Amino acid sequence: MYPLQFTPIYKDYIWGGNKIETTYKRSSCPKICAESWEISDHNDGMSVVTNGILSGASLHQLVETMSNELLGPGKNQKAFPLIVKVIDARQRLSVQVHPDDKTAETLGAEAKTEMWYILSADSGAKLFAGLKENTTEKDFTTALKENNVEHLLNAIPVREGDAIYIPGGTVHAIGEGCLILEVQQNSNTTYRAYDWNRIDKNGHPRELHIKEALQTINWTAENPQLKQLHDMINTRGNQVQNVISSPYFMISKLKLETREVLKNTCHGFNILFTAKGLLAIETNDFKQLLPPGTSCLIPAAINEYSLTPVDSRVTAVHICQPAIMA
Repeated sequence: MYPLQFTPIYKDYIWGGNKIETTYKRSSCPKICAESWEISDHNDGMSVVTNGILSGASLHQLVETMSNELLGPGKNQKAFPLIVKVIDARQRLSVQVHPDDKTAETLGAEAKTEMWYILSADSGAKLFAGLKENTTEKDFTTALKENNVEHLLNAIPVREGDAIYIPGGTVHAIGEGCLILEVQQNSNTTYRAYDWNRIDKNGHPRELHIKEALQTINWTAENPQLKQLHDMINTRGNQVQNVISSPYFMISKLKLETREVLKNTCHGFNILFTAKGLLAIETNDFKQLLPPGTSCLIPAAINEYSLTPVDSRVTAVHICQPAIMA
């Protein structure tokens, strides 16, 4: 197998903007482009290969027919385990929550823990992650009834390069002015608790799921914090930063000035997203250029590959699963 690229799946949710189009020169984006599902094996968005001899195959077909090569030997997963998205919040998203594994099983839903990496942020941009200390279910329910929720939310100012881990059960919302790379469990379950009194294009409020949200919120969890990233410089001047290590995914940030050879230490698939600069990926018999805003899935069968910056400096996000899950 070889590094795979896919056709993005665009979502025109009401809060989206045009930064995905303008930042990454994507002429195929809709006028309002809230999300680009980069890599997905889900009924609500199925990735299709665009390069090489597997062009035209869906990601689900590859999971079904080439599981050992794609995911790694002995992986009995029925679907690709992660979804990778780019999110453009022209307006703030709804106040929402996703179930963790245990709650999802109880509710018959899909579990969703996620991570946000800030690709760009307008001045004053912020995220909402968690509730103010000592907020009770009664406090939150009252605030929902009174349309006065923001004062209970934990607001976090953000800038380019920040990252945060959002476990299932965490109340959250992306604030306006954020362009984000999201890595998540393969799920599209969202319980919308509050939508800022917004109306849709037909003049109606969007559906809320307050009962399910209240069942899903972890009222005793600690609030998420921005990850403190520390540079680790190797002998060639390239920098590797560990961003997130979780049971579901491991995220690293790469800053490359020279060629770097990566070994597949996760023993499963790898994913790359080129945040800035033009990058070349090369295996023994394959070479591909990855412009800014490009996602690439490196199958588990590839044990080693090289990354070479074509521009003077490249920033990329590297994603894999922990070896115990991969």
